[in-house]
Amino acid sequence: MSLRTTVLAQQSEIRELQSADRRRQMVITELLVADYMRQRQLTKALKLLKGLQTQMAELQRQGGPVNGPAQPELSEEACSSS
Repeated sequence: MSLRTTVLAQQSEIRELQSADRRRQMVITELLVADYMRQRQLTKALKLLKGLQTQMAELQRQGGPVNGPAQPELSEEACSSS
């Protein structure tokens, strides 16, 4: 193989490697953006959860257990009929 042929082959391989490198960099950038968005969502969810925990603790301090939709208060009629 002549020197010229070798150089041309190497230049072609370099271009292919550069192209592959650009594609990988684009994928990495997309993954970093997705990771950042997930971190923001998680931070927001954790703040909301902390706020709910604080409200729940305050309600418990004020009047005992907190009754929600999963734990409806029983009326006196329902208790006496049991």
